[in-house]
Amino acid sequence: MAVIPVAIAGAPYEVRIEAGLLSNAGQHCRPFLRKDRVAVITDANVAANWREVVAASFTAAGIRSEWLVLTAGESTKSWQCLAEVVDWLLALEVERKDNIVALGGGVIGDLTGFAASMVKRGCGFVQIPTTLLAQVDSSVGGKTAINTPAGKNLVGAFHQPSLVLADPLALDTLPLRDTRAGYAEVIKYGLIDDAPFFEWCEANGTRLLAGDSGARETAIARSVAAKARIVAADEKETAGIRALLNLGHTFGHALEAETGFSDRLLHGEGVALGTVLAARFSARRGLMNGQDARRIAAHMEAVGLPSSLQSLGLACDGRRLVGHMLHDKKMDAGTLPFLLMRGIGQTFLAKDVDLADVAAFLDEELRA
Repeated sequence: MAVIPVAIAGAPYEVRIEAGLLSNAGQHCRPFLRKDRVAVITDANVAANWREVVAASFTAAGIRSEWLVLTAGESTKSWQCLAEVVDWLLALEVERKDNIVALGGGVIGDLTGFAASMVKRGCGFVQIPTTLLAQVDSSVGGKTAINTPAGKNLVGAFHQPSLVLADPLALDTLPLRDTRAGYAEVIKYGLIDDAPFFEWCEANGTRLLAGDSGARETAIARSVAAKARIVAADEKETAGIRALLNLGHTFGHALEAETGFSDRLLHGEGVALGTVLAARFSARRGLMNGQDARRIAAHMEAVGLPSSLQSLGLACDGRRLVGHMLHDKKMDAGTLPFLLMRGIGQTFLAKDVDLADVAAFLDEELRA
């Protein structure tokens, strides 16, 4: 088992990575539970595949599990579902020192974590991520949120989990498209500050997507270790370090907004295309060479991720996409910082980007 410590001041925890953890979830969670009962929040898709396995593991550990099964999909990250989760937890008389369990992908993890931050002014929670995206990114670091009509993840809280259990076997039940979407977040860690890891991705990405267990465990462990290091240095994104994790997200969230936060463009697909756009925009500004930008796009394309803005068939212009960006959480005194690159493994936060220049660039990409 790989055990990655997340050294958050005052709230340290572990990320445990091993095939078969879902079958032993009860054993791992038992030390974090004060009662012989646990509240588990999941969605219908995950419940169909894993509820029986996880419930049996809790029973074997002497724990009775109570289940709330929500509709699967991004629309579940809403005020309505948040209220449903909170009311359900209060009806179960969850207390401040209790830990609840989030079993699912990023949507369930974000929603459950936000609810946990609110109930009794903050109870604990355990993340059991079942998608690649959640295992390598959203389950670690304590960002929790819901979406609103104004944009994605604009209402939320920093609330660290007590434990994260990542089982690569959970990925066997995912559609390939969802695994690809999660892989975009894996690539991101190489592009931020670890060029050798990006090279590893180029050599092993197709094996990971084909189900190679060794490649999956390596990717998850290296990604989590990278995120843990960054989050420990800047938990609440106040020092400009954690912002590096948003590579591809400013462009990506704008594309998600334009496509209605729907299955037309999954979050990871938006991050993939957003990363390609960040690289091309960096090359356009003379920050990185065009060869590196093309190399990034080529790898996205090689693994089946979107690499062309025109391929989305959007009926909008660059100004409209930039309008979506104005709701970005990184807005500061009317200025939107961008994550750009000086090369592969050399991402930085740029605070001098003219949004009119971004709009013009996007117009070019829409016509390309």
